[in-house]
Amino acid sequence: MRIELGRVRDLLDDGGSADGEHRVLVDRLWPRGIAKERLAYDAWDKDIAPSPELRKAFHAGELDFEQFREHYLGELSDSDAPRRLLEAAADAEASTIVLVYAAKDVEHNHARVLREALDALDV
Repeated sequence: MRIELGRVRDLLDDGGSADGEHRVLVDRLWPRGIAKERLAYDAWDKDIAPSPELRKAFHAGELDFEQFREHYLGELSDSDAPRRLLEAAADAEASTIVLVYAAKDVEHNHARVLREALDALDV
């Protein structure tokens, strides 16, 4: 299964998932300033997002991206949420998962780390 990333702002009003695509919003909080009707997604998986404590520490600058990455990978390895996400996509007969996130920084965000963790799973 292919795993892609999609920024919320880039997916607004785009008509929704393409054939074989399963879009999953992977933020714990709804994206600020976005009306729910404007974002087409198939699932919202709050459980797969970083813990509130980890998210707050990263955004406050208490952790650099590499430290955040290590902590988040640890959270993901202690959880069955990544496997459940992949299974849900398989149940939807998707060939592609799009991890939808709201972060402005396209290089340093939790969706990139999540894709890394999902790629490492053998499902």
